[in-house]
Amino acid sequence: MPARRRTGRKLFKALLPVILLGALALAALVGWMIYGATHLPPHAYLVTPEQFSHLSDRGVKATDENWLNHDGTRARGWLLRGAEGAPAVLLAHRYGADRSWLLNLGVKLNETTNMTVLLPDLRGHGPNPPVGATSFGALEAEDLLAAAEFLAALRTPQGHPLVGDSYGLYGVEMGGYAALGAAQKNPLIRSLVLDSIPDASDDVLGTAVSARTGFDSSVLRLLGRVGARLYFHGNYRNTSACTIAESTKDVQVLLLSGPDAGSLRGTTEILAKCFPNPSNVEALTDLQLTGFNISSSAEQGEAYDRRVIEYFTRTLSKP
Repeated sequence: MPARRRTGRKLFKALLPVILLGALALAALVGWMIYGATHLPPHAYLVTPEQFSHLSDRGVKATDENWLNHDGTRARGWLLRGAEGAPAVLLAHRYGADRSWLLNLGVKLNETTNMTVLLPDLRGHGPNPPVGATSFGALEAEDLLAAAEFLAALRTPQGHPLVGDSYGLYGVEMGGYAALGAAQKNPLIRSLVLDSIPDASDDVLGTAVSARTGFDSSVLRLLGRVGARLYFHGNYRNTSACTIAESTKDVQVLLLSGPDAGSLRGTTEILAKCFPNPSNVEALTDLQLTGFNISSSAEQGEAYDRRVIEYFTRTLSKP
């Protein structure tokens, strides 16, 4: 055997433990990032319907409901029942939040319009979530479709369908991306209010990885994407929001964003140009308050909620 080849083999054998150790360290890093990004730290709700009733003059008649997702896992949400035959609206929170972040908006919407309102915890969110891991909007679209089917099955005490034949979806960031995906598949979803929408699930994942590691690195984001695809065994989808929007039909869309949403303001502005019927799309991307900013003044919050409520009233009410 030539001396050069023998030297190369010796060098490889000498470096093999280092290579294996590096590979194990890299795998451990990816596993640590993905587990931490998909399994959020436990935290209590900001407010529950019972607490809301004590803090407000309004009596909140919300029930805690459970139903099955399409993959057989369980889902939960607070239900505010409206008038028989009225439309229903689902409110989907952002990554890292939960249903309690939208309870005030849900109560106002229910009281003002008499529509049925459902506030689900998206998978991996809220205290002791029934599904432990979030998929950054990839599977949550199917979950919202299952939630709409749950609403369709609701009955009044007289046995009549509670909800009419039209639905609205409100979503922030990951919740908005999931709402857009649900609207693509369910023609009864006729109105969307989407706040600060990412281009794809990878955007939400990338933000989560950066928060987990403390570094905004393209290499770490790439490792996160690879890890997510392995973790979800091929069930992780990353379709562009623009591609989804291009195939939606007969849906009215209000897009909201502002400076506090960072790069999501730009992706939301791009999304406005993707829908097949531009006349059905309204975009307001210079708001001082978006769904990202829950600590703004009461006056700003009232104006934001009123804009959302008025849009659903206008687009879901029958002529």
